[in-house]
Formats: sequence, structure tokens, C-alpha cells
Amino acid sequence: MNIRRVPFDHPDAVKLNDQVQAEYHVRYGDGGDATYLDPAMFEPPAGLYLIVYDEQDRPVATGGWRTQDENDEGYRNGDAEIKRMFVIEEMRGRGLARRILAALEEDARVAGRTRMVLETGSKQPEAVALYTSSGYEPCVKFGYYRFHELSLCFAKPL
Repeated sequence: MNIRRVPFDHPDAVKLNDQVQAEYHVRYGDGGDATYLDPAMFEPPAGLYLIVYDEQDRPVATGGWRTQDENDEGYRNGDAEIKRMFVIEEMRGRGLARRILAALEEDARVAGRTRMVLETGSKQPEAVALYTSSGYEPCVKFGYYRFHELSLCFAKPL
């Protein structure tokens, strides 16, 4: 497995993003995650976007973080927000998400961020299990879905 930094709008990132949006549609029955994301949000040092490639150079997993500071959506100064964590179905259970998560946390820490935050949903128990087993704790809701009943927010000090 090979983890590479790529732009958020890289063709492989777009392909995986389409897959995660389709999965959100299956799980939640809507059009996917409507959170506004601009590729510039993931450009170092304000963020990072990673793709894991398998031995055949196929993109199989992704994840990124973007800088957040105090605003009217409930973020705090020093926050780094995880976005688009995803592993294709046939590659799940191999620790890829945990490897991406560790790389994102380390990069955000080096960039001076003090807290990693994320939003997931109650219909994603695998994600909840990953984050809670990685030291994330429930926190006050923030972001685009902060008023949605199925939204779950987690945080971890960096």
C-alpha cells in the first residue's frame, strides 16, 4: 500500500468522492454530504488530502483534513476537521482507515492544529467504532449538519 498526497480535485480523489457520496445515499437516502468543500481547503499547510493506492496502483482509500477556526458553525480556534474518510468495500478491514487517520493527525499536529474534529452519522457504525477506538470522544455538534438528528460529532486533542 502506498499513501500519496494529492489535490482534492485529483481525478482519483473525485472518483473516490463519488463512491463515498453514493454510499451516503444508500445509508441515508439523500443526495450525499452537502458540506461545501473547495480544493484549496486541503492545500498544505491549511490542510491535506491523501489517497491510498494498492499494489496495482488502484485508488482504494482516501481522507483529508482542513483548517477550521472559531466561527458560527461551532468550530474552535485550532481545529482540524477530517473530511472524506473512505475505504472501498473490498479493502475494508485491513487497517487502511486507521493508517490514514494517523497520518492526518500527525500532519495537522505539525501544522499547529490543536484539536482534530469530525462529523459522521449514526448510520455509519464502522466509522464511529474507528474513531472511538482511536481516542475520539463525542463533542458539541458543529458544522453543516450540527442540527441534524443523525449527526454525530467527535473530537480529539492533538
